Amino acid sequence: MNFSGVSDKNLLGRVLRVPLRLLPSGARVPVVQGPLRGKRWIVGSSSHGCWLGSYELTQQKAFSAAVKQGYSVFDLGANVGFYSLLASVLVGPEGRVFSFEPVPRNLDFLRAHLKLNRVTNCSVWEAAVGQSEGTAFFDRGPNSSMGHLTPESRGSLRVRTVALDDLVTSGELPPPNLIKCDIEGGEYDALKGASETLAKYSPTIFLATHGSDIHRKCCDLLVDLRYRLTTLDKLPLDQASGVLAIGRKEQ
Repeated sequence: MNFSGVSDKNLLGRVLRVPLRLLPSGARVPVVQGPLRGKRWIVGSSSHGCWLGSYELTQQKAFSAAVKQGYSVFDLGANVGFYSLLASVLVGPEGRVFSFEPVPRNLDFLRAHLKLNRVTNCSVWEAAVGQSEGTAFFDRGPNSSMGHLTPESRGSLRVRTVALDDLVTSGELPPPNLIKCDIEGGEYDALKGASETLAKYSPTIFLATHGSDIHRKCCDLLVDLRYRLTTLDKLPLDQASGVLAIGRKEQ
């Protein structure tokens, strides 16, 4: 059941959410449905939809269909680890997951979820992904899932930045089979910093864009790299925020 799809604006949604308020923050609970069923999740780390198994259900199903055993998956903007944990299950013991996240609060929960579920095929990178190696200011945003890089010093956090091309070319990371990118406006810089990797290896990309200008620039870059673009939210491409990009090797 898509619990997350029941709006909290109507009576049913409000009634269904009453028991959730009784769960103490920090409680360890089992995921109740989906590919992560039986895995453990920390209440309060993110939305209840994560342990209910209905978090971003459409994207989750598409992601699960795309990730294969033995894949190398890059999770850009891993947050507290829902997709990293999901990928760790889907790639199996022969696959690898590399999770990129710069925010200390999110990193603590990410590592806790991996440890809680005894995940051994996932590596955490304490960094934001961009066009180059260096440092940048990071605005934490109104909640833990909406932080983003900022060019100004008003950001309360200074973070390391990395470029995927550097990491893959140097051999620090293997070429990715699939990249999930949801980094609150930094998507174009991340893709630009991975353009050689995308051109050479054509990994599948699950992309969440933030803002019409960023969306257009990302789509133009991917089309130039001979990707085929479809949407994850049933909207026309120029109106969508969720994009599935299939590289030429998979077409």
